[in-house]
This record gives sequence, structure tokens and C-alpha cells, in this order.
Amino acid sequence: MPENERPSSAESLASEQELSRSDVSILGRIESSSNGALLVELCGGHLAIYKPESLERPLWDFPSGLYRRERASYVLARQLGLDFIPPIVIRDDLPLGRGSLQSFVEADFDRHYFDLYDDPSLRPRFIEIAAFDIVANNADRKAGHLLIDHQHHLWGIDNALCFHDEPKLRTVIWEFGASALDERLIDALARAAATLNPELCELLTQRERRTLQHRLRVLSAMGTLIDLDVDERPYPWPLV
Repeated sequence: MPENERPSSAESLASEQELSRSDVSILGRIESSSNGALLVELCGGHLAIYKPESLERPLWDFPSGLYRRERASYVLARQLGLDFIPPIVIRDDLPLGRGSLQSFVEADFDRHYFDLYDDPSLRPRFIEIAAFDIVANNADRKAGHLLIDHQHHLWGIDNALCFHDEPKLRTVIWEFGASALDERLIDALARAAATLNPELCELLTQRERRTLQHRLRVLSAMGTLIDLDVDERPYPWPLV
């Protein structure tokens, strides 16, 4: 397809409605996934990633049902006015049982955060994602979880290890420490701190919601990203 005829980022993704209603056909397993992610095709032709609870690998610090945290990340991002997480739904009627179904992003999979972060056009988006990861308490923001599509839109995938009620932040995005947040994002953080999307009340425990709202209040009051010395920065492993 010629460059000027490629679909927009939104058009190339399956919508929530399509994800919720479409029949799916399993194409294969994502070999690099540690939690049994499957590539599936929807009846309309779009691709999606299916993560059934039945294939989750048990973790010592997060309970089973990581698909709920993936959906919660999407819901929170949308409440904050951020569009970096592809549409995702929870379904009970899929071939391997209950799990999440997320639109597949057609991206340049040879590129990731470490060769994208110095692109000045992406700086505002990285600041937004870093802010999200702080309030969501993302324990696993690897470089390979940040994708760039053919329209130069930045996406963040694999958002399951979020919302723990204990400090868990581990991320590769530390180059923008102390950067000022956009006023619209600050306002959105403050509004979410006061009133969370009702769906988050169903997906998260009371303690997780309470600590989420605390982080939202703190970051909205700061108005900047946190800035840590190099030796203090918590990174995930592996980095990519």
C-alpha cells in the first residue's frame, strides 16, 4: 500500500465494539510472551492479542487475573485523555476461556524506546506515558513495550503489572525527569483523583483504588515528572 494511502492509526485498529462482538480464530502463540499471549484474527479481518487467564504464569507479587489490570490500564488512560493504549476488552466466551482481547498494533517491531526517546516529536507522548506509569504504578515498562506505528503514533502495550498497592514502579522512561506536565493532563489527573471511572471500582480492589487516587493527587499537585538520581532509578529486567 502506498505511504499516503495507509490507514490512520485509529482505522488500523479493531474497535472496542469489534473486539467485544467478533468471532475469533487463533493463529498462533506469541513466542516472546511470558503469559501465553495468542495472536488471533477477528471475523472482520483485524488482528488482536488474546491473553487467557488459563495461560497466565503465576507471580509471587500479583494475583491471577492480569487481564483485569490490562483493561484497567486502558480505562484509566482514556479517563486521563491519553490514547497510547490500544483498545482492549474482557471476554468470557473465547476459545481458552476468560481473558483480555486487545487490538494488534501494526508497528516497526525493530524499534523500541531506546532508539525513539531522542526524537523531539515524541517527547510530549513519552512524558504522558511516564506520567501514566507513575500513577498506575507500572512495574514492567520495558523498552519493547513502546511501539511506533506507520503513522508515527506511539503505543504502549503489556500494561498488566500495574495498580499494585505497594510501590512497584519499574520503567525505562527516566530521560524526562522533572519535565513539566501539560495543564490538561494535570487537570485530568486531579479530576480522576476525585472521581475514578466506575469501571475501575470493579476491576481493582479498594486498597488499589485508594493508593491509585493518592498517586493521582500527588502527581497533579507536583505538576512534573519525578526526577531521580541515576543510582536510584528502578528499571525492569530485561530492559527490552
